Amino acid sequence: MADIKLYDIKGQVKELPSKQVAIEKDLQKLLEDNMFTLFGVTFLKSEYRITNGRMDSIGIDENNCPVIFEYKRSVNENVINQGLFYLDWLLDHKADFTLLVMQTLGKEKADNIDWSMPCVICVANDFTKFDEHAVNQMQRNIKLVRYRKFGNDLMAFEYLNAPQVQPITYDDPQTKISKKNNRKDKDFKQSFAELGEKNKTLFYSIRDYILSLGDDISEEQLKLYVAFKKAKNFVCVEILQSYIQCLLKLNPDTVELIPGFSEDVRNKGHHGTGDLKLVIKNSEDFEKAQHLFARAYSEN
Repeated sequence: MADIKLYDIKGQVKELPSKQVAIEKDLQKLLEDNMFTLFGVTFLKSEYRITNGRMDSIGIDENNCPVIFEYKRSVNENVINQGLFYLDWLLDHKADFTLLVMQTLGKEKADNIDWSMPCVICVANDFTKFDEHAVNQMQRNIKLVRYRKFGNDLMAFEYLNAPQVQPITYDDPQTKISKKNNRKDKDFKQSFAELGEKNKTLFYSIRDYILSLGDDISEEQLKLYVAFKKAKNFVCVEILQSYIQCLLKLNPDTVELIPGFSEDVRNKGHHGTGDLKLVIKNSEDFEKAQHLFARAYSEN
């Protein structure tokens, strides 16, 4: 993998050499203590013991999906297969994870766990080209993150892949249209199936534009919405009755709010993450939203 170069430009320019942490346990503690800031994940437990092993760290992300962290301590360590084993174990033991969330964060959080996109994050000083190739072939939600430490006070994290677990197909002919009108009965696929062709085209325009903003974006179809993310979510898209609702991670105070189009939802309940809500009903709304999508991407 290409190396990251960091320079001190105060006075005479000089390169800051990168290095590994002296003790891998120090890296694990740093990530566990700052997991939400770095990855948008709430830390649950360190060295989580399971059948035939133990997970280095485990948490739950901003979309309420389980996240397993594994730290690769040597180039030859097969941490990817290990993480895959832990992921399969977790999917077979959902009750154990639910109990852990309930004991740590409470019943409401446990009731809202979303099992549609569990994830393994592998963190290492370096990976081989075969590691990235293997992950891309697996089509599982495994993310490779390389760290570099510069001096005593600087740390860089580089995402080496943006996994696509499966090619996401929203037009699923097997999704049956419900006769119920209660919004609580519908997940994202159900809501999408009930959209007219005009709004389906509008959704695809929004999706394609967001994905065009960078090759480091991953798309995650969750139970109630679709999250577009880099290290963390920057846009969440939800289908409602006659419009498409987007939650953006932007400070509403920095945006000129337009009634019926943009709204500050910092103090209002909603699905997904983000403080700025956009209501997109037509192509004109979509055009107005594009610069805000670009801002959300660049500022997160």
